[in-house]
Amino acid sequence: MNAGELPAIVVEDLRKAYGGTPALDGVSFSVPPGELFAYLGPNGAGKSTTIRILTGLTRKSGGRAVLGGADIDRDPIGAKRRCGVVMQHVNLDGDLSLDENMDIHGRLFGMSAADRRARTAELLEVVDLADRRHRLVNTLSGGMKRRLMIARALMHRPAILFLDEPTVGLDADIRRRIWGLIKTIQKQGATVFLTTHYIEEAEFLADRVAFLDTGRIRALDSPAALIARVGGWAFDRLGPEGMTTRYFADREAAQAAIATADDALTLRRANLEDAFLTLTGKAVR
Repeated sequence: MNAGELPAIVVEDLRKAYGGTPALDGVSFSVPPGELFAYLGPNGAGKSTTIRILTGLTRKSGGRAVLGGADIDRDPIGAKRRCGVVMQHVNLDGDLSLDENMDIHGRLFGMSAADRRARTAELLEVVDLADRRHRLVNTLSGGMKRRLMIARALMHRPAILFLDEPTVGLDADIRRRIWGLIKTIQKQGATVFLTTHYIEEAEFLADRVAFLDTGRIRALDSPAALIARVGGWAFDRLGPEGMTTRYFADREAAQAAIATADDALTLRRANLEDAFLTLTGKAVR
C-alpha cells in the first residue's frame, strides 16, 4: 500500500453473537487496495458471518468496519456501493436471461441504460458467456452460473469484491477456470476478499491468508510465510493411532530422517493445509 493510500477494508474488534454464543470474538485485520485476501476456517468458524456483516446482510454485535473509507454503520449505502458480492448459493433469477439478470443489477445501482448495455456486453465477454446472453439462466451449467454471478457482482464497478465459497461443488477443471477469472479481476485493480474450503485455492490465489477458528484469527500472513512456520518439507507415517506428520526446515534434514526410518516414507513439500492443521489443530473442512 502506497503512503497516504487508505486500506480497502479495515476491521477492528469485530464481534457477533447468536443467543449468547459468539460467532466472531474480536476479529481485526486490514486489506490494502488490490490485494487478494483469503479467509480460511472450518465450518462454523465465522467466515460467512464476517462477509454478511461487511456487506450489510447481518448486524454486528460490536466493533468497527470500513470499506473504502465508508464506515458500514455511518455510511451503509456508501459502503455497499463500494463492494460486489458473490455468495455461496446461486441467487440468480433462473426464469430471466443473462442480459436481464445483469440489467436488473445495474438498475439497482442507478446505472444509465447505455452504461448497463455496454457493461453487460463487456463483462459477459470477460466471463466467456457472451454467446449465451439471451438464454435463460436455468439453461446454464453450475460453472456458468458461478461465472455469471461474478460478472453481475462487477456490474457497478465495485472496488472490493467479496467471494464466499465461489467454486463450491464445482469440478476441478471449472474451478481452475474461475481461479483464472479471479486473478484477472485482481490484476484489473479490484481488492478481492475470498472465503473457501479448498485450501489449495487459497494457496494458489491469495497474497495473504487469515486462519480463522472459533471466531478468532489464529494466524495471518502470506501463504509462503505460513508454510515456513511449520517447515518446508514433510513426510507422513501411518501408525496404530492414524496418520502422523513430521516437518523439517529443509529437504536435507527430511531426507536424513527418512534414511533412519524403519518403514517406507514419501517425502513431500509442506503446504498451506499443513500450516493450518499445525497452527489451529483442526482441518479446514
